[in-house]
Amino acid sequence: MRPPYLTRVALALVLAIVSPSTTPLAQTRTGREPNWTDLEAEMLRHFQSMLRLDTTNPPGNETRVVDYLAGVLKSEGIPYETFALEPSRANLVARIKGNGRKRPILIMGHTDTVTVEPAKWTFAPFSATRDGGYIYGRGSLDDRPHVLAGLMTMLELKRLNVALDRDVIFLAEAGEEGTTRVGIDFMVEQHFDAIDAEYCLAENGFIQRREGRIESAQVATTEKVPRTIQLIAHGPSGHASVPLTGNAVAHLSRAIAAATAWQTPIRLNQTTREYFSQMANESSPEEATRIKTLLNGTPAQIEEVVQYWAEHTPMYNSMLRTSISPTIVNAGSRVNIIPSDATATLDVRMLPDEDPEQFVHELRRVINDPAIDIKIVEFDGKQRPVGVSRIDTEAFSAIQTAAARNYDSIVVPTMANGASDNAQLRAKNVQCYGIGTVRDLEDGLKGFAAHGDQERIIEKELYRFVKFNWDIVMSLARTR
Repeated sequence: MRPPYLTRVALALVLAIVSPSTTPLAQTRTGREPNWTDLEAEMLRHFQSMLRLDTTNPPGNETRVVDYLAGVLKSEGIPYETFALEPSRANLVARIKGNGRKRPILIMGHTDTVTVEPAKWTFAPFSATRDGGYIYGRGSLDDRPHVLAGLMTMLELKRLNVALDRDVIFLAEAGEEGTTRVGIDFMVEQHFDAIDAEYCLAENGFIQRREGRIESAQVATTEKVPRTIQLIAHGPSGHASVPLTGNAVAHLSRAIAAATAWQTPIRLNQTTREYFSQMANESSPEEATRIKTLLNGTPAQIEEVVQYWAEHTPMYNSMLRTSISPTIVNAGSRVNIIPSDATATLDVRMLPDEDPEQFVHELRRVINDPAIDIKIVEFDGKQRPVGVSRIDTEAFSAIQTAAARNYDSIVVPTMANGASDNAQLRAKNVQCYGIGTVRDLEDGLKGFAAHGDQERIIEKELYRFVKFNWDIVMSLARTR
């Protein structure tokens, strides 16, 4: 069946033929559709300007981006408010009002980024370098594209004077990378009336491309739950010239090895079962066979498939089990002193139904070393709650139509491996959907992905994502 948008496109072409004076610029000025080609230079300018603002968290300094956004919005006559628990870590909310027939839609992007090790970058992490069709920089994937999409949506709604059935709200939030108390927690607990909405579009999804072919639009409707766990080893200290069997570093090393070798149970839930069922129809014959084995095979066959994915498609492996990644190790102060303790920090992403206390109990059994203490460390903010957004909504249908129109792709509901601030909004009954730009699966293994040392975005896909975001908002908010 031909998607509805093709009928609209055909009608637009007919109108263009019978009305030669209706140029793209005239259509833009009358509110029909932004001229996306003409807007690319402006999008690039805003994107590079924001990328060059260092908002690594800690310490954050997200007010730098808020000040930039405020300047742009003010110049266009768009009202906005700022909310800050700490002066340097502000959140910005802009709203373009509709007629109130429907509840608002919220467009959200976070303005902080994870930290960097500049010496490991080919291009300086805050240079926003364009090279080979890519834009390199910390935040180029996580999460400046959503901030840009929100900004451009507000600008074009105002410029085109679009009639709306619902308010469109743009939230540029602080503290997503682990300090949610200054961002989404602060906004939800103290200023929820400023962002209360029926639907939300934010990060944690992407358009999946493999070997140059788009496979699907991954839309996050739920996500795994992040937990930070520390392994603390204790032992006698002494002069390093006299080895000690109770060496804390040695104990810790064995504990890390045991934890990462542990194959936690494979579990499908409603979202992941639906995800893989759909992906079986979109994948190569070889991959489809593996997916069908996952859905119908014996435990041994399933484990074999998942181990293959652990090496070749790590994202799939992580979607199926609670994952453990050692990320920080601290021990010792001098080369010739055996330390009395050593600590490793594990980034654990739990399946939504995982019991944290039971998980720690099992981890203690796997490590099997009385010299190791195991402790759950709480985030700076509150733990993200568990929630699921529905797929039988007007918003999910709008995403499906926009994905077909912009990417010729199906939409697959996904449980995201990474955490996002969608979780706090889902807990407030906002139907949040994680969307994102085109990402090559191969890039994750090469260090080009979010949080990598060569984080980058395909430039033309940045512009396409902004249009994708616009199409969804227009489908949901424009007056019919």
